[in-house]
Amino acid sequence: MTKRFSENEIAAIYKAITERRDMRHFVSGPVDPAILERILQAAHQAPSVGFMQPWRFIRITDYCLRQKIHLLAEQERIETAKALGEREDEFMQLKVEGIMECGELIIVALMENRQQYVFGRRTMPDMDLASAACAIQNMWLASRAEGLGMGWVSLFAPKKLQQLLNMPKDAKAIAILCLGHVAEFYSKPMLEKEKWARREKLHDLIFENTWKEKPDC
Repeated sequence: MTKRFSENEIAAIYKAITERRDMRHFVSGPVDPAILERILQAAHQAPSVGFMQPWRFIRITDYCLRQKIHLLAEQERIETAKALGEREDEFMQLKVEGIMECGELIIVALMENRQQYVFGRRTMPDMDLASAACAIQNMWLASRAEGLGMGWVSLFAPKKLQQLLNMPKDAKAIAILCLGHVAEFYSKPMLEKEKWARREKLHDLIFENTWKEKPDC
């Protein structure tokens, strides 16, 4: 019989899950290399379909390169605003990234030559993306436990970022991660605080046996 965690350990896990936030506001200061190593190790402990471990991490330490990445995000921010129609102005008031302020900037990408991995992907090839998302979630929880903020930026054109970072043609950038110190963590998700959206009720999202409607017997 497996050993259950202690009550304090269980509470700590749920606390990290509950208090994790997608952070956009950072304060200056480097991230301790030992902590960064632990966070990346947490990512590497994530589950992956067929144990393919599709994640690759690119740490951005060049300031000029960081500026170019920020420009890519800004270009996409403007295009996203236009696509939102009547919510364009509202969107432009939101802070959507902290690329220039965070202590560490990390690009997460899917590795090259993924087509050779068939186990678990024959009918669902995007399970490589799902696996990498698990790694990012591990980073988020570990960062929160370490007292650091992390934000996932998806406002960029993958091909342009791929070219900027000299990635292989069949690799794919999926996330710009901002990691660093914060003055405080948001009391609730920032987009909820800003009334952009609200959290759905859990029981409205749970079905039984079939989609929404009860099956006929």
